[in-house]
Amino acid sequence: MSDSPKDRRRRYSAQIVDGPGKAAGRAMLRAVGFTDEDFRKPQIGIASTWSMVTPCNSHIGELAEHARAGADAAGGKAVVFNTITISDGIANGTEGMKYSLVSREVIADSIETVAGCEGFDGLVAIGGCDKNMPGCVMGLARLDRPSVFVYGGTIMPGKGRTDIISVFEAMGAYSSGALEATELKRIEQTAIPGPGSCGGMYTANTMASAIEALGMSLPGSSAQNAISAEKRDDSRAAGEAVLKLLEQDIRPSHIMTREAFENAITVVIALGGSTNAVLHLIAMARTVGVELGLDDFTRLGRRVPVLADLRPSGHYMMSELVAIGGIQPLMKMLLDAGLLHGDCLTVTGHTLAENLAQVASYPDDQQIVAPLDQPLKKESHLRVLYGNLAPEGAVAKITGKEGTRFSGSARVFASEEEAQAGINAGAVVSGDVVVIRYEGPRGGPGMREMLTPTSAIMGRGLGSEVALITDGRFSGGSHGFVVGHVTPEAFDGGPLALVEDGDMITIDAEADTISVDLSEEELTRRRAAWRQPAPRYTRGVLAKYARQVSSASTGALTDQFE
Repeated sequence: MSDSPKDRRRRYSAQIVDGPGKAAGRAMLRAVGFTDEDFRKPQIGIASTWSMVTPCNSHIGELAEHARAGADAAGGKAVVFNTITISDGIANGTEGMKYSLVSREVIADSIETVAGCEGFDGLVAIGGCDKNMPGCVMGLARLDRPSVFVYGGTIMPGKGRTDIISVFEAMGAYSSGALEATELKRIEQTAIPGPGSCGGMYTANTMASAIEALGMSLPGSSAQNAISAEKRDDSRAAGEAVLKLLEQDIRPSHIMTREAFENAITVVIALGGSTNAVLHLIAMARTVGVELGLDDFTRLGRRVPVLADLRPSGHYMMSELVAIGGIQPLMKMLLDAGLLHGDCLTVTGHTLAENLAQVASYPDDQQIVAPLDQPLKKESHLRVLYGNLAPEGAVAKITGKEGTRFSGSARVFASEEEAQAGINAGAVVSGDVVVIRYEGPRGGPGMREMLTPTSAIMGRGLGSEVALITDGRFSGGSHGFVVGHVTPEAFDGGPLALVEDGDMITIDAEADTISVDLSEEELTRRRAAWRQPAPRYTRGVLAKYARQVSSASTGALTDQFE
């Protein structure tokens, strides 16, 4: 095969369908709708995460059809296939949540597997919930074929501007006696009005914004309502865009550079995004061969302010940011201030600066995004902490509303269930530092989100009076004085495994430290007495994950072995 632009477009599919020796493959494809003419076109895989599992993805089947139509109209032959999704919102607080982060790896594996086997020349991947977005991008990065990611879009607010976090916090209020059962049911019935991802700057909207800033989505994709003409148009345009990328041979490795990841981190900070972005961006970067680590978030965080007043710690919802123009005006503001790399290539075939050249500013009367000279917080809310409790790092989300320093007495729990029971029983009191351990990538396994405990703390009115630290993760909807991703994790003998009830723990988000008031001699004594717990799973996907997964500080990946 020559390396002309036309031949490049069929670099992979030609090996599957060209020549007499591929007659059997062509015969099977005829049965799913291929014609003689289609065999001469580049094949575009449309990776759909459609599922009835969650409202985040329940509309994505329709978006996949729009992407298919766009690819076909531009001269390709689109083939729609599915990958999985799970629902954090449904599984949170249960054993099922252990499969959440695992699903990110399964999604990446499945996209790589289908596209690698079937010989797709380019891809569109459409995701709508927390883990399937980084999972999709990781799959695209592994394949390194011309690709575009489409975000499924945000949900509309529920009655009274409620959302899924309203329900979790109402559950906490009910358990403390502060809310009647009838009011809890009313919130439950009205908070989730239809399709779309959770409505604040939680992990889904954070990752959608990061992926757009990275250059892997079309401009505007991250800030559109799930059910809207704009989102349908975005899906169709993505299908068309892949054919242009094929002509120019622009692949994820050309777009997902170190500078592009710095752009993504910068936008996440400015938006006040989820701590999960740290885990996922490191994983995505390492998948494409870019070295990115915890300290990069600290370095960039010293010069990038928090500008967006978005939930969970702020006031506004994603649909309200959509109404004033989404993240494009914010990115233009950051670019003009020298905080973004404008020369990074994107899936439009143009640079970020070229994409933003004609973007208008936000309306003068909007209150959602602060000007650069009047930020909500001068430095990043994402703090990477080190100390004798986290020698390999931990990640905190400190907006400043919680304060920047907390010192208190450890209240130790060996699982999320134990912690939830203790909180509901009133065992956690003002001044405590709740320690939830053995919930890391290997120990959990699966590094569950602690949304249920943090929501219970908020619901009981203790949000400003206790802190919570864990080797697990936090939902993008968690807020309060919380520290996650503590590494090494307790299951591997990290210092978190050695903490006992009553130990004094200090978290300092200005000095970026987390420490327990114990001498090295005492820690050594306790370490000698510690024994690693037996694995919680010995068969199945969770057992495989626990054996293969890397540390949270390196992205919790399962396909890279040292």
